[in-house]
Amino acid sequence: MFEFAERVKRLPPYLFAEIEKTMKEKKAQGIDLISLSIGDPDLPPPPVVVDALKEEAANLKNHNYSLSQGEPEFREAVAEWCKKRFRIDLAQDEVIALLGSKEGLANIARGFVNAGDHVLVPDPSYPVYNNASTILNDGVAVSMPLLRENGFKPDLDAVHTEKVKMIFLNYPNNPTSATVDKKFLKQAVEFARENDIILCYDNAYSEISFDGYKAPSILEIDGAAEVAIEFHSLSKTFNMTGDRIAFAVGNKQLISGLTKVKSQVDSGPSVYIQKVAAKALATYKNDKPPDFLKENNKIYAERRDILVERLCAMGYKCDKPKATFYVWLNCNCSSIDFAAKLLNAGVVVTPGVGFGEQGKNYVRFSLTQPKERIIEAAKRIAILQECAR
Repeated sequence: MFEFAERVKRLPPYLFAEIEKTMKEKKAQGIDLISLSIGDPDLPPPPVVVDALKEEAANLKNHNYSLSQGEPEFREAVAEWCKKRFRIDLAQDEVIALLGSKEGLANIARGFVNAGDHVLVPDPSYPVYNNASTILNDGVAVSMPLLRENGFKPDLDAVHTEKVKMIFLNYPNNPTSATVDKKFLKQAVEFARENDIILCYDNAYSEISFDGYKAPSILEIDGAAEVAIEFHSLSKTFNMTGDRIAFAVGNKQLISGLTKVKSQVDSGPSVYIQKVAAKALATYKNDKPPDFLKENNKIYAERRDILVERLCAMGYKCDKPKATFYVWLNCNCSSIDFAAKLLNAGVVVTPGVGFGEQGKNYVRFSLTQPKERIIEAAKRIAILQECAR
């Protein structure tokens, strides 16, 4: 009998894997499920991506190994995109290609976190920070509560910094959909610099925004290049979740350490996907989103309005998020119990406790279903509410 390593034993069940398992069981029972759970866009990639994929995959030279840091063409496209979008200048050694930002977030800690080092992890947050980045690197996760009364931002003045090697921040935020301004980012950079802490900034949802909000980059802040690495993904922006292409930018030493780790464990994303991604990034002509993304964000905004308005009509207090395609709802009870009730009605949501202790009375809705299905889901939830009265 083979035993898992102790670090693997310490891992909690992966939330989304458990949800997928439950959904499969319910579907086998013939239940019509409306999944508002996992954040996998239902909208298609833009034509430029599909057309480029056909072209680049057909080029047999694009099926060889890539470089651990990524193809020069892709890294140049990333640097150009960052200059247009955020007005930041990057050298080639400040850019690395990733097999999805999830991989990069795990491997950056692998490159710098030693056994026993403390890692500051928001609560609630994307489970990768606590699990793959911290537990699997024998680090010690230190929770930073994200509370509604503080705009779901950590109170950095209350954080104990002894033994802390790394901090994870993520805005626009998953799961709370909270946003921040440059004033908070400046505070975060100063905190990291003063305490010699690596700042890992997950900006995967920077392009999914509404109502005039524009997400900033941590690298726009003076001094950030001394301590920060920022992670971006093409998954949400270009609806390419299955293509596994992303990138990280920032501090040269952090990029070098991440490259060193990746050189031992993978050979970079496929060449053809990097070339497709380069063409996708080139659709940005300035700091404004391209037309296809504007249309996608209009669709998400309409879905958001439908869901939030109906939830509020049921008596829930629910804000309209300015970014991401998530709605974070205080369900006023156990998130596990609430999600179970909805599941029995054919609506799948994500229990907030899966993102951390502070999410125990919240659930996360994903807006990755057509508006007709969101309306139907709201009707089913409303019927549950009536039955409970």
